[in-house]
Amino acid sequence: MGETPEDQITILLQSMRQGDVEARNRLAAAVYPELKRIAAKQMQHERLDHTLQPTALVHEAFIRLAGGSDWAMRNRGQFFAVASQVMRQILVDHARQYRSLKRGGGGAAVEVQEWHLITSEKPDVVIEVDRLLTRLEQLDERLAQVVVMRYFAGFAEDEIAQALGISVRTVKRDWSMARAWLRKELAAS
Repeated sequence: MGETPEDQITILLQSMRQGDVEARNRLAAAVYPELKRIAAKQMQHERLDHTLQPTALVHEAFIRLAGGSDWAMRNRGQFFAVASQVMRQILVDHARQYRSLKRGGGGAAVEVQEWHLITSEKPDVVIEVDRLLTRLEQLDERLAQVVVMRYFAGFAEDEIAQALGISVRTVKRDWSMARAWLRKELAAS
């Protein structure tokens, strides 16, 4: 029986933790198509004139990931969850830079709908969603992880369950709770 892509990524992550420098190059090749898909998904929520493109977002994310010394991710799911968080942070940083250049613009209204967040093309929205996710993470880290993996990375419920080591039913419950919390917080802001 052959090695699955999931097994390959897990093995490469383990090799990197053990100091195998070449494993990083093999990992980059193995994860690039999925990182590109995640980046494209995240870029769907950005303004049309955004200067970052999905390929640049992937490269910046991998540079940040590779530059860190903490390769404690145990498997494919955890790797892509962390990569999604890094991409989100890059986009938030970019939105902050864009907003500081523009100097102005009030807050933007955001609402949570049944299956995803709807954002406008304004950097203030990206920053507001990030602020709320940071608050949610302080209240319940797993709920925030579910939102990031579901919304930003486009993971299916079973992929989230595997990455977090929880049941699909728990993922569904967490997603429902997180959406309700976000709706409430957005209505108050």
